[in-house]
Amino acid sequence: MGMLNKKSIKDIDVAGKKAMVRVDFNVPLDADLKVTDDSRILGAVPTIRYLVESKAAVILISHLGRPKGGFDAKLSLKPAAARLSDLMKVRVSIASDVIGPDAKEKAASLKPGQIMMLENVRFHKEEEENDPAFAKELASMADVFVNDAFGTAHRAHASTAGIAEFLPSVCGMLIQKELSFMGKALSSPEKPFVAILGGAKVSDKIGVIENLLGKVDTLIIGGGMAYTFLKAKGYAIGNSICEDDKLGLARKIMDKAESNGVNLLLPVGSIIGKEFKADTENKYVPSDAMPDGWIGMDIGNVTIEQYTHEIRRAKTIVWNGPMGVFEFPNFAKGTKEIARAVAESGAVSIVGGGDSVAAVEQMGFAGRISHISTGGGASLEFLEGKELPGIACLKDNRGKIIAGNWKMNKLPGEAAAYVRELAPKVEGAGTETVVIVPYVCIPEVVEAAKGTSVKVGAQNVHYEEKGAYTGEVSAQMLLAAGVEYALIGHSERREYFGETDGYVNRKALAALKAGLKPIVCVGESLEQRELGVMPEILRYQVKRALQGVTADWLGTLVIAYEPIWAIGTGKTATAAQANEACSIIRKAVKELYGVEEGGMVRIQYGGSVTAANAGELFGMPDIDGGLVGGASLKSDEFARIVKFE
Repeated sequence: MGMLNKKSIKDIDVAGKKAMVRVDFNVPLDADLKVTDDSRILGAVPTIRYLVESKAAVILISHLGRPKGGFDAKLSLKPAAARLSDLMKVRVSIASDVIGPDAKEKAASLKPGQIMMLENVRFHKEEEENDPAFAKELASMADVFVNDAFGTAHRAHASTAGIAEFLPSVCGMLIQKELSFMGKALSSPEKPFVAILGGAKVSDKIGVIENLLGKVDTLIIGGGMAYTFLKAKGYAIGNSICEDDKLGLARKIMDKAESNGVNLLLPVGSIIGKEFKADTENKYVPSDAMPDGWIGMDIGNVTIEQYTHEIRRAKTIVWNGPMGVFEFPNFAKGTKEIARAVAESGAVSIVGGGDSVAAVEQMGFAGRISHISTGGGASLEFLEGKELPGIACLKDNRGKIIAGNWKMNKLPGEAAAYVRELAPKVEGAGTETVVIVPYVCIPEVVEAAKGTSVKVGAQNVHYEEKGAYTGEVSAQMLLAAGVEYALIGHSERREYFGETDGYVNRKALAALKAGLKPIVCVGESLEQRELGVMPEILRYQVKRALQGVTADWLGTLVIAYEPIWAIGTGKTATAAQANEACSIIRKAVKELYGVEEGGMVRIQYGGSVTAANAGELFGMPDIDGGLVGGASLKSDEFARIVKFE
C-alpha cells in the first residue's frame, strides 16, 4: 500500500518554483530524426501544462535510447523538445548539456511559466549508476522534483530516484493515474476480476502470476507461455516454445489456482505454423492433437470464444501480453479479438505491454480502455507487487488511519483481551490502528496495547482543563492515562447531548493545545442531503470546527465524515458518494490553510464500514481511512478492515 500513498503536484504549492520533471520521452525517431510516435510526449502534457498554469518554471529531464557513452547527435532530445513545443504551442528551449554550464545558465534564468529541457541524461554514465554527486548536480537547478516517467520507475537511476535525496519529491499526473488504476485493481478490484497474460515465456510473468493468484477470479493464459502449461498437463506441443525448466512451476501454479478457486484457462486449440515465418503454412488443431514439428502461433476460434465469454462477465480486467505472434498478420487474430472483447466488456480495463497496447490502438479501441499503462517493465513489476524505486522515493501522502469506535460496549477485561487478540493480526498492516474505548476500559486497554502498533482513543473530551464539570474528562486527564486520540462531535453526541459546532470547536482546540489528537466528526442529515445543501453544511461545519486552529496542528488533526442520513436509515453511501463528501471537506480545509497544508489533514469515512466495502472505500483518493462502528467489535473483522481484506 505504501507505493499508492504518494503526494502529487496538486498536493504542493509550485508557484514561483523551479520544478524538475522526469518524463519518458524515449520516443522512436525516423532517419531524418523526426518523432514517429508522440504518445509518450502527449502523456506528459497534462503534468507540464498544470505546472505552467500554476506559475512554475519547468525543467524537463529524460533519456532517449542507449547511448554508448558521451554525446550522440542521433540520440539528442532536440526532436522531442520540438514536438512538445508544437503540442504545447509554447517555446521549449533545450540545453546543449545536462549538468554543464549551458544547462545551469538556462535553468537559472528560467521564468515561471517557461519550459526547458536538459539533454539526454544517459549521455552521462553516472545516470544509470545512480551516482549521488550527479544526482545532486541535477537537483541544484530546481526547487522540487516531479517524477512523471512511469516507464522508468522500476529503475534506480539518478534522475528517477537519486535526485529525490536532495529535493522535495512528488509524482505527476501520469504516475498518479497509473497508481490509481493499477493500485485499485490490485487492492480492491470490483469482482469478477479477470487477468489476461500472454507473451513468450512463463519466466517473464512468474511474479505477476503468483501475485495475482490471490486476487483474481479468472486467469487467462495465452501466447507462447501457454505451451509450457500445456506440456505440464501432458499434452504434446510439437516445436512450440517451451521452458522445460519451468514445467514443475507451471504445475504448482495450476495446483495453486485450483486450491484458491481461481478459474485458470488455457487454449483448447491453436493456429499452428510449419515454420516461424509470417507466410508459413498454417492450420487449426485442438490442444490435444498438436502434430510433431509444428509450432503454436495463435489461439484458435474456440479459445477466443471461451476467453471472450469470461471477459464479458468481468468487472475488472488487467491484460498484459499478446495471445499469439502478433507481429505476423496471419497470427494476430487472437490478440485482436481479445482486444475487442476487453474494449466491449464495459469493465474497468487496464492494458499494458507493447503488443497488447498496439492491438487496442490498431483496432481503434484505445478510447474504450479505462487505462493504457505507459510502463512495460514497470507495469510488470508493479503487478508483481514489487517496490518501484522511482515511486518509493517520493514523499508519502497522508497515511491511512482506521479507528474502531466501540461506543458503550465491552467491560475492561473484555477490552484488554480484545486488544491482545487484535495486535498481532494488524502488525505490519501499514495502517494506523486506533481503538476508541469507553472511559472505564482505558487503563486496561492502554496496558494491553503497550509494545504493539495499536493506539488508544477516548470517545469524548471536555474543553476545560479542570473545574466543576460533573462526569466530564479533560484532555490532560486522558493524556495522563495514556490516550492518544479523542473523538469529538460524533453524531450520537450531537443528537443525544445537543453538542453544537461551537462545542466541537472548543473541544478540538482544547485537545490540540494539550497535545491530544482530535478526530472531529462532521456530516449532514437526510433532510439536508435531499435539499441539496450537503456541500454548504460540510463546509460550514469544517470551518467552524477549525476556527482558531493553526496550520501547525493540521498534521495531528483527523476529520471523520459521518453521513448521518445513512445511519439507521437503511440507506448506504456509495464509495463515490463518500469520496465526493470527503473531497468537499478537503477543499474546505485547503481554502482555510492553502493547498499544501490543507493536503496534510487525514479524512475518514464513518458510515457503515465493513470488511466487504473497506477496500473500495479506502482506495478512493480523498478517503484516508475509516471510523468503524459495530464492525470493530470483533477483532477478526476489524483486522480485515485494517488490512483492506
